[in-house]
Amino acid sequence: MSLTATLLTASSGLNAAQASLRAISDNIANVNTPGYVRKAVNQSSLVVDGAGMGVKIDGVQRITDQYLQMASLTASSDASRWSAVSQYLDNAQSLFGDPSKDGFFFNRLDKIFASFATAADDPSSTLLRSQALSNVEDFLTEADRINSQIVALGDTVETQITANVDRVNNLLSEISKLNSDITRATLVGADASGSANIQSQMLDELASLVNVRISPRTSGGVDVRSAEGVLLAGDAPAKLTFNATDSTPGYISAQLPGSPSSTPINISSGELKGLLELRDVELPKIYDQLGEFVSKAVDQLNAANNDAAAYPPPTTMAGRDTGLDLPTAVTGFSGTSTLAIVSPTGVLQRKIDIDFTAGTMSVDGGPAAAFTPANFLTNLNTALGATGSATFTNGALTLNAAGGNGLAIDEGTSQKTGRGFSHFFGLNDLVKASGQTNYATGLTAASPHGFTPGDQINLQLSYTDGRPISSVAVTVPAAANMSDLLASLNSPATGVGLYGSFGLDANGVLSFTSSAALDAKVSVITDNTQRGAGGPSISQLFGLGVQERSTRAGRFSVSSIFSSDPTKMAMGKVDTSVAVGQVAVRPGDGQGALDLSAAGERSTLFQPAGSLGQVTMTVSRYAAEFGGAIGRGAAAAETRKASAEAVAAEANNRRQSVEGVNLDEELVNLTTYQQAFSASARMIQAAGDLYDVLLNMV
Repeated sequence: MSLTATLLTASSGLNAAQASLRAISDNIANVNTPGYVRKAVNQSSLVVDGAGMGVKIDGVQRITDQYLQMASLTASSDASRWSAVSQYLDNAQSLFGDPSKDGFFFNRLDKIFASFATAADDPSSTLLRSQALSNVEDFLTEADRINSQIVALGDTVETQITANVDRVNNLLSEISKLNSDITRATLVGADASGSANIQSQMLDELASLVNVRISPRTSGGVDVRSAEGVLLAGDAPAKLTFNATDSTPGYISAQLPGSPSSTPINISSGELKGLLELRDVELPKIYDQLGEFVSKAVDQLNAANNDAAAYPPPTTMAGRDTGLDLPTAVTGFSGTSTLAIVSPTGVLQRKIDIDFTAGTMSVDGGPAAAFTPANFLTNLNTALGATGSATFTNGALTLNAAGGNGLAIDEGTSQKTGRGFSHFFGLNDLVKASGQTNYATGLTAASPHGFTPGDQINLQLSYTDGRPISSVAVTVPAAANMSDLLASLNSPATGVGLYGSFGLDANGVLSFTSSAALDAKVSVITDNTQRGAGGPSISQLFGLGVQERSTRAGRFSVSSIFSSDPTKMAMGKVDTSVAVGQVAVRPGDGQGALDLSAAGERSTLFQPAGSLGQVTMTVSRYAAEFGGAIGRGAAAAETRKASAEAVAAEANNRRQSVEGVNLDEELVNLTTYQQAFSASARMIQAAGDLYDVLLNMV
C-alpha cells in the first residue's frame, strides 16, 4: 500500500470517528429533551478495485422502532380521549352537589315531600304552605341552573373542538413542510435528523388530538392518514373542518389539496374524539335524563294537586296548552271523573259525573246523557247549566264557576296516558310549564295529526360518530291521520325509510328506530310545521331533537296562583259521596297535602333517557338511579382514563428505551470513538513521518 493510500485510509477513519463523536455529543446534549430520538452514524468499508481503502459514512440514522412508535401514538390518543371525557363528566357531576350534603340536588325532592307531610298536620298554616312552595321553587330553580350549566359545558366543549381542529391544521401544515426539508437533505446525503426529530414531536402532539396512521416515505419524512386512509399530510396538507349546528351532531371533514369538496373522516380516538362524544352523546344524555326526571317529578306533584281541592274553592281553573284539539284530547280517556260546583263555604251545588268509558255524563246523580269527543264541550256546558261554563282555546281547557261558587274535581278512575282528566288538561297544576314537557300525547295511528298540510320538517340522519348519512325534507301530507303522517316520515323516497322508521307507542310517544345495519340517529335541522293555528310543531309536540330536549328541565315554575297566595293551595279533597246541599269541601282537611307528600312513592312510566331505558318506577327510585348513573359515568370515565394513561406510560417507556439517550451507552461509545480518532490521527502522523524520511532520502 502506498503512503498516499495509507494517508487517505487514516483520514477516512478520522472523519468517521469525528462524525460519530458529533452525533454522540448531540445525543448527550439532548438527553433531557422531550421527544428527542438518539442518532448514530452509519458507516461501511470503502473498497476501491477490490482493495480496502478505509471507511465511508453512509449517513446519520435516527434509532427508531416503527412498531413501538405506533403503539405509543395509539396509546396517547386513547389517553387523551378519556382524559377529556373524564374531566368534563367530573365537572358535570359536581353541578349536582355533594351527595353527603343537604344541598345535593336529589335531596331537595325529599324536602318537598317532607314539607307537604308537615303541612298536612296543619293545613291552615300559611307558613307551612309557603315553606312547601319554597322547597318546590328551590328544586325547580336548581334544576334550571344545572341544566343551563350542562348546556354551557357543551358550548365550552364546542369551542375547544374548534381550537383543536385549528391546531391539527397547523400541525399538518408543519409536518408537510418538514417532509420537504427532510427529502432535500436525504437526497444530498445531509443530516436530516434535526428536522425528523421536530416532526416526530409534532406527530406525538397530533396523535394526542386525533388518531392517525403514520407511514414512512421512501424519500424521507412521513405520510399521515386518517383511520380510513385519507391522506392528511404528505407533499401538502389537507384542511380539517368541524361541521356542526346547534341541532345536529358534529363531525370532522378533510378537504384535500386542490379538491373543491370535503370528505367526512372517522375520528375514533384522541382528544377530539372525547370532545365530540361529550358534545353529542354524554352531555345530552345528562340533560335529557334531567329533563325526564324533573318532568315526571313535576307530573306526580301535579297529579296529586289536580286530585285535591282548595278551601275556599277557586272560581276558575285554567288548563295547560295540550297541543291538541279538544276532540283528539278527549279521545282515548277511560274511567270516571267528577266535577263539583261548590259554594265558598264548601257546600255542594252541582255534581257532574263523567264516565269516559261509557261516554256519558250525569248531573246530580240523574240520568246519563251520551256524549262524543266531538260534542264533549257542548254537553259539558249543558251539564254545568247556570252554575258554570267550559271553554277550549289554543289547546287549553278552562272551567269557570258562576254565582260566586267554586270548582273542585275528583279524578276518580279517569285515565289517559297514565293521567287523570284534570291532570291531563292541567286544570289545577301546582307547577306550570312553558312549552311541551310531557311527550306522551295519547295520539294513535287513527288520530288526526292536525298539522298544516304542506309544512315541512327537515331531518338529518347521521352515523353514531356524527358523520352525516343523508338529510330529508318531509312534507306534512294532506291526508288527515297520524298513520298518514307516519307514512310520510317513513317514506323511502322522501323520508327516513331507507335508514329506519318512526313509530307511536301505546302512550302516543313518537320515536325513531334505526335499521340494524346502520345504527343511525336522527336530528332536526329545521321544523316549520304547526299543529292548528299557533300550535306546536312536530318536534315540539313529540320532543324530537336536541334543541327541544336541551331546555326541557328549565321550563317549570310554581303556578303564580299559588306563589302569590299560598292560601289558594289545594290541601284537601272533595267528598263526592254527599248530596247537593251538603258540605263537600272542608277547611282543615289535609288529605290533599298527604297525597302530595306521597307523590314520590307512586310508580310512573319514564321514557328512555340518558343511560336508562323505558322503566316504571317511583320518582324517588328514579332519583337514586339517575344520581347513581351520573356517578357511575364519571367513575367509569376516570377508570378508563387511568387505564389508558397506564398503557400509554408503558408504551412510552418501551419506546423511550429504544429511542431515548442512555448516558452510560453514550459514554462507552464516546470512549470508543475517541480512541478510534486518536488511532487514526496517529496513523496520519506516522504517514507524515514516513513522508519526511522519504523526502530526506531523496
